[in-house]
Amino acid sequence: MRIVVLAGGIGGARFLRGLKLAAPDAAITVIGNTGDDIHLFGLQVCPDLDTVMYTLGGGIDEEQGWGRRDETHVVKEELAAYGVGPEWFGLGDRDFATHIVRTQMLGAGYPLSAVTEALCQRWKPGVRLLPMTDDRVETHVAVTIDGERRAVHFQEYWVKLRASVDAHAVVPVGAEQSSPAPGVLEAVAEADVILFPPSNPVVSVGTILAVPGIREAIAGAGAPVIGLSPIVGDAPVRGMADKVLAAVGVESSAAAVAEHYGRREGGSGLLDGWLVDTVDEKAVERVEKAGIRCRAVPLMMTDHQEGHAAAEMARAALALAEEVRGA
Repeated sequence: MRIVVLAGGIGGARFLRGLKLAAPDAAITVIGNTGDDIHLFGLQVCPDLDTVMYTLGGGIDEEQGWGRRDETHVVKEELAAYGVGPEWFGLGDRDFATHIVRTQMLGAGYPLSAVTEALCQRWKPGVRLLPMTDDRVETHVAVTIDGERRAVHFQEYWVKLRASVDAHAVVPVGAEQSSPAPGVLEAVAEADVILFPPSNPVVSVGTILAVPGIREAIAGAGAPVIGLSPIVGDAPVRGMADKVLAAVGVESSAAAVAEHYGRREGGSGLLDGWLVDTVDEKAVERVEKAGIRCRAVPLMMTDHQEGHAAAEMARAALALAEEVRGA
């Protein structure tokens, strides 16, 4: 079975851990969001790609869900002593090594897709990890701070400001001029199943879909497209997805996110099937009225280190894909 997954950071990575348990013989291709990428201290940092790589490769800090386990922060402390920032973005010593290698390879002329493949040779995540594009795309957020409107990098909005200020728009800067990384469109075309994990629908999955050609490829793919709601009981499972959903005019509910992606068959959207949590069972009728097959199953990855809950979620998604295929 060939499975393609559009993944953001922590939620996507933990779902992938379960998917590998649920479908151990599957060939899994992960299209990773690079809109969160940021240049810091002269280095290119790719938070979502690294979170997937570290999580599946056994090097993630399980408690916080990002960064390296057993991390130290001597370099950051020394940089701060020199007055070099930003201090709000915490890179650890082990993590610095990944960004140094990446930046050196990019400087030598290797595209991000080749660099990611090289980094994965160490971590052996058990999936094919592709960046959505080799081109530079950065997600920016239009905000109001002290009465003044301005645009900030998504990382500043998310990490420094903790999404505490009003957001008016989310813009993947550079996306319109970008093209899919090598292998992305081919993977979608050859897939047996395409999955949208419970990643942020605006700044993770949404940014991937903003790369010209990817949305169109998924809309025209022969494989069922199944999504899992990142909203449970009208609130994000993790993070502050409700803040960016509001910025694009979408209510924070499982049904509204499904409608945001839209119905694929006979419509202009992307979804054939959608999973909501059992607490949102009443949303099933609304989603199905929108033309998207919907089922309610447990969607909380409570045992994220073991991955068994995520594996059950993945099995439910694959079962719904078979149901769609049969219909």
